[in-house]
Amino acid sequence: MSDSPYKTAAIMNIDWSFLLSALGLAFILEGIPYFLFSERMPRILITIIERGPRQLRILGLIAMIFGLLLISFGQSLAEL
Repeated sequence: MSDSPYKTAAIMNIDWSFLLSALGLAFILEGIPYFLFSERMPRILITIIERGPRQLRILGLIAMIFGLLLISFGQSLAEL
């Protein structure tokens, strides 16, 4: 018998419907500011571009933490 780590690895089943729904929702949420604030978005984007890499990383980290909190909250609601 071989000691290969690949034989003991679990096979991941992907729920493609859920994944595509989540991706579609992400695109919808990304598009909302451009649709609602189309006149102001160029100025907002320029302001974001002018920030330094450290500030952009912090902004990205805050967005990821907020997303994780939303997912956690949604999962906790599903368990009720």
